Amino acid sequence: MLLTDTHTHLYYETDNTKRTELIQRCKDNNINRLFLPNVDAASVSMVYSLEAAFPNMCFPMLGLHPCSVKEDWEEELSQIQAAHNQHKIYAIGEIGIDLYWDKTTLPQQIQAFKKQIAWAKTLKLPIVIHCRDAFDQVFEVLQQEQDEHLRGIFHCFTGTFEQANKVIELGFYLGIGGVVTYKNSGLDKVVAQIDLQHIVLETDSPYLTPVPYRGKPNESSYLIYVAQKVAELHQTDIETVAAITTENSKKVFGI
Repeated sequence: MLLTDTHTHLYYETDNTKRTELIQRCKDNNINRLFLPNVDAASVSMVYSLEAAFPNMCFPMLGLHPCSVKEDWEEELSQIQAAHNQHKIYAIGEIGIDLYWDKTTLPQQIQAFKKQIAWAKTLKLPIVIHCRDAFDQVFEVLQQEQDEHLRGIFHCFTGTFEQANKVIELGFYLGIGGVVTYKNSGLDKVVAQIDLQHIVLETDSPYLTPVPYRGKPNESSYLIYVAQKVAELHQTDIETVAAITTENSKKVFGI
């Protein structure tokens, strides 16, 4: 069995001993593929450091997180873009729109989002989308930018069945994480109706910790609980979920 965490910030742990323990717990749970999104220019080196330590397990992606879009976002993004020449990257992300924390930067967030979509198309890479309280705004941008090169993952999907179908119709995969294990999230009912061919798994660690560890810091090894929940919802076994979702991740990232 091979599980893939398509979205983890495991690099936030900088203590070498603790980091090695986190990786070992992943291996113990057959989670042997970790995709790492940075969030700003400062976090690029952290992503690359983890990749260097575990090169056959950790795969970097680069982008400017919408919450990191400030007045100087163009300079910040140019630094991130320059860094992509140092290592092979597998996606542009995480990018998108977040209106939970700050609605005043929406125009700049849209600009940054569109510029990074263009970058992804130039590099022939998928995008990994962050969307919080902004589905309509994100979807509008995707419709405007839609062509044969636009593809990727709708990270941390927590929307409705109707929204899920809109994402799928655009050719994107749904990134399903710990929220699917939350009793009152409603995501379980949505995921139960979505064919596994449209799903990839993620943790977004150290955030959105699944049950039974909700309330504690998340880690990539906890992806096993997400996979178990998805298997339960689809009335199948975890090996089937692992095989299909990992294959989906290979289609997205090309590795």
